[in-house]
Amino acid sequence: MQPEITTSSASASTLATNKVLRNTYLLLSMTLLFSAMTAGIAMMINMPPMGMIITMVGYFALLFLTTKFSNSGLGIVFVFALTGFMGLTLGPIINGYLNAFSNGHQLVMTALGGTGVIFVALSAYALTTKKDFSFLGGFLMVGILVAFLAGIGAMVFSMPALSLAVSAMFILLMSAMILYQTSEIIHGGETNYILATISLYISIYNLFLSLLQLLGVFGGND
Repeated sequence: MQPEITTSSASASTLATNKVLRNTYLLLSMTLLFSAMTAGIAMMINMPPMGMIITMVGYFALLFLTTKFSNSGLGIVFVFALTGFMGLTLGPIINGYLNAFSNGHQLVMTALGGTGVIFVALSAYALTTKKDFSFLGGFLMVGILVAFLAGIGAMVFSMPALSLAVSAMFILLMSAMILYQTSEIIHGGETNYILATISLYISIYNLFLSLLQLLGVFGGND
């Protein structure tokens, strides 16, 4: 009887993992579309940038609420509130690049395409190889904190070189986060698809912004 019980348990675990993975990618797709819509609205009405303080307060408040209610239906509401808000913050940034560079559209599309390619490639790698990237957890926590503080320092003290270095760091860190989060879902470390969705969304958002900033510096035409 023992082999049958073990097989049944493994099968149930696989089904649960597949369900989390399916729900995560479904919700991620919906939030990305919603975020793109709110970004488009912000661009159409030519909404001014919100500013660092409003952006940070709004982001962390909605992230807290999303995490707090991640096991209830309200979690879905706050997921869309958070991603919609982030879309609104993205609209003015994209408009800034479109107005500042003659090849602004090309820069935005290249950053968008690069983000998509990186996400799909890394996700496919984690899914097909099924490697365990849980060892990245501690490194990511420290790395993101350092990059975040460095980014604030670069903005406050107007240090372009540090800002570029932070963008490069975020590209590496967000790429690693995609591998880590996908691995966590596959190996049962993450069973809440709302939290998994938020983690992947934030990785994609920061990856896009970082690529856009680097492209603007090295490939932008005034």
